[in-house]
Amino acid sequence: MGSFFYNYRKFFAALLVFSAITIALFYSALKPQKTLPIFNPSDVNPELVDSTVQFVSKYHTIADFSFTNQNGKIITQKDYEGKIYVADFFFTTCKSICPKMTTNLVDVQKAFLDNPKVKLLSFTVMPDIDSVSVLKEYAKINGVIDSKWNLVTGDKKAIYTMARKSYLAVKQGKPEEQYDMVHTENFVLVDSKKRVRGFYDGTNKEEIQKLIEDINWLVEDEK
Repeated sequence: MGSFFYNYRKFFAALLVFSAITIALFYSALKPQKTLPIFNPSDVNPELVDSTVQFVSKYHTIADFSFTNQNGKIITQKDYEGKIYVADFFFTTCKSICPKMTTNLVDVQKAFLDNPKVKLLSFTVMPDIDSVSVLKEYAKINGVIDSKWNLVTGDKKAIYTMARKSYLAVKQGKPEEQYDMVHTENFVLVDSKKRVRGFYDGTNKEEIQKLIEDINWLVEDEK
């Protein structure tokens, strides 16, 4: 009789273990896996997209570019080839949302300081004011690390085109002023294939945490 109860307890314990493993496997299979959307111009608020590309619904990628950074170096798509990066639009004399955006982007910089796969890219929407020397001073004041984060200036038309045709993140300014731009609080997440994967409120700490989590997910997903 003692042997029977001993064997019964062993069978019951094994059954419990088997049941726990089965439940865990079913839960894992049914649990929704994290994904990130791939954004195309047709998915985005038309106010932020140039009218010539608003109809594009697939295969959208960031166009090639060439601008000058805070050190006077020409920065092109080659500098971001194979990288995951966050892009935004700002200007150095902005006193409203830009200080918060810059502070939060510094936090993103800190989070990926030791990960060479992740970079940052900030475009000025006022290149006539934000010269290389002005951007350099702004970079020093705000703790921008040159190897991680480029602040770029250049031809206003070219910046306008990138903002509204590639990054889908800047509003058109005064219609009577050609290439006038009104930047938003958007941070744009771009993957290593030059695709837009997310938009985040650069003034919101919770959104910044989500951005950091999504970057980490992309890093793992692209391994």
